[in-house]
Amino acid sequence: MAADNHIRVSDRVKSLIDDRRREGESYSDALERILGDERDLTDGMGFWSDTDAAVEARETHERGKRKTLERTDG
Repeated sequence: MAADNHIRVSDRVKSLIDDRRREGESYSDALERILGDERDLTDGMGFWSDTDAAVEARETHERGKRKTLERTDG
């Protein structure tokens, strides 16, 4: 697939992407996968946003993300 756009990133950012790229994965695919992990569990659930359950879900999600980062970046 031909590139649609070009973006400039620092050497540090490129290195971070390289560290997370899977074998045979393009930069575009890697970024899409990495950025796709940044979704909000409560998106589209406005009726839930002000409840204690939503706060608990967000906190649980954040704890899980931190644990994943500790395991993978550690």
